[in-house]
Amino acid sequence: MNFYLFIDLVVAGLVTGGIYAVVALGLNLQYGLMRIMNIAHGEFLMLGAYFTYTLVKVTGMSPLWFIPPMMVALFLLGLLLHRLIFRRLAATSPSIEAMESRSLIVGFGLMFIAQNAAQLTWGGGMSGQPYLDEAIKFGEVTVAANRLLVLVVVAAASLALVLVLKKTLLGKAVRGMLQAPLGAMLVGIDTRKLHPACFGLGLALAGLAGGLLSMVYELTPAMGEPYTISALIVITLGGLGNIPGAIAGAVLLGLVETFGMYYTSPSLKILISYGVLVGVLLLRPKGLFTK
Repeated sequence: MNFYLFIDLVVAGLVTGGIYAVVALGLNLQYGLMRIMNIAHGEFLMLGAYFTYTLVKVTGMSPLWFIPPMMVALFLLGLLLHRLIFRRLAATSPSIEAMESRSLIVGFGLMFIAQNAAQLTWGGGMSGQPYLDEAIKFGEVTVAANRLLVLVVVAAASLALVLVLKKTLLGKAVRGMLQAPLGAMLVGIDTRKLHPACFGLGLALAGLAGGLLSMVYELTPAMGEPYTISALIVITLGGLGNIPGAIAGAVLLGLVETFGMYYTSPSLKILISYGVLVGVLLLRPKGLFTK
């Protein structure tokens, strides 16, 4: 392998890992805080991709204009779903295990509803809206501009979330709930406000990933499922509730998948991902980056 091919594979792995990080951060907040196993998380990525694609198609404007309002809309949808469904599940579940299993069943229902709604509204697969698809050269290395843009945006979003969690009072409350839920409630953290906000933030982050993917990849109603699986693998790699660990795990998974597919076959992507998951569960079941 020559140096330029190596750099090209690294960039592709970082782009994939960056998308995984944004999706996994949202799911990590939901599952780490509330034990909501939202198996439909990727479907909100799919909805974000389709909404962004549609608005760009209608207006002809840059997709970057529509990603922020789409994230706000998904955040509000998250507040509504938490209020109507998941808050009641939490109140009626006799244990954490019951909450996880019930939220898993509800998540499957939401997944099928979202996929069929997308199928009825937009039909089958369609190519994404090409945006900044010209190549940029760095010496002998060539990178598609839209992939470079995706990498910059996901890196900025991940860094912003880490800074919020590290530097703000809200972030300290979230970290307290992730580390010791009972202790956090005893010192006055209001879970009635924090839980729906974090659930909505998780959907907004999934929508961000979907809006970015609409500039690069083909859109299908089932496109969100693989990202949910990858997000669960990333959470396993980084450790439950570990936000920096999730980012590191996402980058690691993206690089392993990219190089693995190059040396084997793209059809083995799922096998490579599950191989990483099984290896981590056997060697470090609490995650590679758990303190």
